[in-house]
Order: sequence, then C-alpha cells, then structure tokens
Amino acid sequence: MPALVAEMRAGFRSGLTRPLAWRREQLAGIRRMLVDAEETLEAALAADLGKSPVESQVAEIGFLISEIDHTVANLARWAKPRRVSVPLALQPAAARVRPEPLGTVLVIAPWNYPLMLSLSPAIGAIAAGNAVVIKPSELAPAVSHALATLLPLYLDRRAIAVVEGAVPETTELLAERFDHIFYTGNGRVGRIVAAAAAKHLTPVTLELGGKSPAYVDATVDLPAAAKRIAWAKFLNCGQTCVAPDYVLGDRATLDRLAPLLAAAVHDLYGSQPARNPDYGRIVTEAHLDRLLGYLGDGTIVTGGDADRADRFLAPTVLAGVSRDAAIMSEEIFGPILPLVAVEDLSDAIAFVAERDKPLSLYVFSEDAAVRRRWEAETSSGALAFNAPVLHLTVPELPFGGVGESGTGSYHGERSFLTFSHEKAILSKPLSPDTLGPTIMPPFTERKEGIVRRLLGKLR
Repeated sequence: MPALVAEMRAGFRSGLTRPLAWRREQLAGIRRMLVDAEETLEAALAADLGKSPVESQVAEIGFLISEIDHTVANLARWAKPRRVSVPLALQPAAARVRPEPLGTVLVIAPWNYPLMLSLSPAIGAIAAGNAVVIKPSELAPAVSHALATLLPLYLDRRAIAVVEGAVPETTELLAERFDHIFYTGNGRVGRIVAAAAAKHLTPVTLELGGKSPAYVDATVDLPAAAKRIAWAKFLNCGQTCVAPDYVLGDRATLDRLAPLLAAAVHDLYGSQPARNPDYGRIVTEAHLDRLLGYLGDGTIVTGGDADRADRFLAPTVLAGVSRDAAIMSEEIFGPILPLVAVEDLSDAIAFVAERDKPLSLYVFSEDAAVRRRWEAETSSGALAFNAPVLHLTVPELPFGGVGESGTGSYHGERSFLTFSHEKAILSKPLSPDTLGPTIMPPFTERKEGIVRRLLGKLR
C-alpha cells in the first residue's frame, strides 16, 4: 500500500492530473468502459446482487453516464477562477478564488450499488484534478474484480488505481496519508474511517444512511403513493441508503394504505417475486438472517417468504409495528417496510425530530401547510414531496447527510467542490501606497481620523 499510494502521489505531483484535457480524457475513458463493457458489468451486478439488466442500466450504468456527461459539459465553468470584490479601503487591488485539486483521494465504496458508488465519487475527484485510489467492496466481488480488471485498460494508471480486498486491505489504506477520504457505508465503519483520517488531519466525506422516514396523509392519491413507496423501498431488494425505511401515518390512513402497498408489490413483481428477474437478492446469508429476525415485529400484510440458499426475501410489508420494536432501532437495509401509527401530524414530526437526522425524508401530502411544517420543523439530508429516491437524479441538488446520516455532500458541481480547495488569491500593487498613509504606524492624528472615518462607514 505505501508503494501504491506513493506512486499515485508522484503522479499528482508531476502535474499530470491538472490540465482539463487530462481530466476530460479520464472521464471519457470511464464512459467508454461503461458502454464497451456493459454486458460484463451487468453480469457482475447480477452475480453479486441479482440485479436485472434494466435496473443495472437505470440505477448504475446509466446514472454514471449521465453524471459524466453533466460533468464534462460544465467542467470548464466549474474550474474557472472567479473574481470577487475588494473593500474600498484596500483599493486598488484584485481578488479571485481559484479551485485547485486536493491531491490524492481515497474512495471507499459499499456493496449495495457497487459500481455506481465506486465511480460516482471518483468522477468528481477526477474532474477536480486529483489522483484517485478506489477501494470497491469485497461483498460485491464480481463488480470489484470487473473494476480492477477494466479500469486500468481505460484510465491513466499513473494517477488512478483500484485496490481489491477486505478489511485488512482497507485498514492498510487508511494508515496512509491521503488528501481526502470519501466513504459510503454505515456509521460504525464511518467512525473508524474518521478516526484514521484524523491522525493525518485528512478531511472526510461520510455518506452513512440511516432510517429515512416516509409520512403519508389522507390528502394524497393513496394508490399512487403506495406504488411510488413500494418501488422506492424494494428497488435493489431494499438495499438502498435512501429507501423509505418505514411509513408514518394515522391509523385510518395506514389501514387504507396497507392493502394498496400489497397491490403495488404485486403490480411490480407479480405473485411470485422469487421467479421475477426484476427482483434482486440479499447480498449475503448473514444479512438475510438479520432481516428474518425482524419479521415477528408486526403483522405481515404481504411477503415474508424467504429462501436462504437463494438469498431471497420477498417484498414484505409489516403493519402494526410499535415504535420500540427491534426493527425500528436500526436501518433495515432490506425489503421489509414497517407501518408505524402516529396520532397526528405533530406526533409524526416529533417522532422524526427526536431521532437521528435521516439521510432522506419523504412526505406524501397535498396540503401546503403540512409540507411547510415538515420543511421548517425537521432536519434531514434531503426532503422530497411525493417523490422518494428521485432527488439523487438531479445533478445540481447536493446529496449527503447531516448528523448521524453523514458529513459532506456530492453530485454535480458539489462533487467538484468537495474534491477541490478554493484558493483565495489577492493582488495589490506596491504603488500607489495606500497602506502606509492609513493603517501602518506611526499613527498620527490624521491617520486616526482616516481610520475612524473608514470604520464609521461600517457601523
């Protein structure tokens, strides 16, 4: 690891990564790889997570291509120094802010979207002019191997590398000094990453997830809401950091919603999801066992069927889940959707506000006053009305958490800025000398008068 990181640092120090032409060439290389090797990548995603080719295109390959195209189209504007105004007291002078790359960046990716979450941060890091080390998840071994095999064929090996492996390799990488670490995963490992980074005062971006609530009231089209919630929840077999983790509503609304969710599951995946090629699989048997332990926390409305050998768990809706049930204690990260009754809107807002700040919050209501209260009285990484998960696809919306759900954000220009240092530059001519007669000693009565007049204009 020391030799690899040193090689990446040498590539960065050589100036290799700074020209916009080099950055565009690498981004174009990733794009070519995604197109040329799409069948290989689709097969790897199917092997690791049972993803269908269409879901792989929409949520991983196509998402990345769109992000690359947006980045390339805007890169020159993002990278251009911008002038800023200078106070009158300092005139004549000129000031500007110049984005510059941080150096060598480490991207540690999770297993749930192993292609997209390996390359999406890397796109921002490359666009900003950094050298990059990518560490894919060992729990998605097929995608990890594909990235390690393919990326060196399309990208500059002097400044971009892939490291395969598990905890020992990640631990070795974290012992090295990087200029930024980008980690996507859970809070437990996020704390380990942050502690390792602190030893070198390395800045970190932590995308950590958490329990993202959905609130539904009676003002909405409940069948339409049910279908969107079911789609967002059971996408990737529920293994999505911004999936609706649970649904809040008053008892009457949830009683009406429960059969509609069951109907939506049937519309999406049919009567036998285990045989439906559009429905994925749990990443490991250990994760499946964890999820099976939650099934007794409520009344099963639909689903509950499992096949351990196939890592299959049917899309499941649980009604009558209590607030203190085990399933409500941590992020579910699987295809189980609890329905939790609240007394009213205020009770729902209090329920969310009293817990860790979620990565995303979804509100299904046509009442403008209800929407305003959720926006004003809660804190979350993102807030979406009637549209779960879709905020990720808006390039200029920053994506990230707050508090326990993460630190920092990315996507679009925010990715470029995350991996850049905005250098402040001031230029002031030596002549005419406007400093000596005003703010430099000795302080005469005349100078004092000038200073007091200048300061008076600020009051």
